[in-house]
Amino acid sequence: MNKILVCVGTSGLLAGAEKVAEIFEKLINKYNLDFEVIRVGDRGLFRDVLVDIIIDEKRITYEFVKPEDVETIVRQHLIGKKPVKGKLAGKNYEKFFEMQQRFVLVNCGEIDPEDIDAYIKNNGYKALEKALRMDPKEIIEEMKKSGLRGRGGAGFSTGLKWQFAHDAKGDEKYIICNADEGDPGAFMDRSILEGDPHAVIEGMIIGAYAIGATTGYVYCRAEYPLAIKRINIALK
Repeated sequence: MNKILVCVGTSGLLAGAEKVAEIFEKLINKYNLDFEVIRVGDRGLFRDVLVDIIIDEKRITYEFVKPEDVETIVRQHLIGKKPVKGKLAGKNYEKFFEMQQRFVLVNCGEIDPEDIDAYIKNNGYKALEKALRMDPKEIIEEMKKSGLRGRGGAGFSTGLKWQFAHDAKGDEKYIICNADEGDPGAFMDRSILEGDPHAVIEGMIIGAYAIGATTGYVYCRAEYPLAIKRINIALK
């Protein structure tokens, strides 16, 4: 089935993305078109509504899409097979993404963050499945070999952190996802919680298993209501 991806992160919703998605759904039903509208997380920090039209695996991106633009896109592009040139994303957009190889944000802007089946279809929870067949110490050694480091200023080895937590004595251990961001204008944690919450949960479970934690917490500021909503949906 052909797809219409509508970015519904915080910035997209503020710009009217939900209304855009609803009108697409209404017109697809009206014209009996073979398209699925999928609400996805944001691909980055954009102040407009981004819409991707995927037909036979060929992708075309529209920017600054308003509710009144949807009818034209449906009639001219979906039915008439001719992209609406005045709304196409510019060269700067293409250049920004063409050299990127995404890992952490690979699912953001690609899948419905509220659909666990979509995550599983994109190899979600495969890493957890593999980890649970390993000894916790093996996982920690893998982390050390990977060279993965914290994203804070110290850039401390994640494998060493897990090693220290694993070796620490105590009857009960906890794993905490610190999704708070103190730097002005920093929205990395918000982006992944909004766009790919299951990845956060999967990572926490792997980490908990490796260090011997039995309880996990996600610390997220109240100013991120959408991130909180989506992580709660994912947990359920």
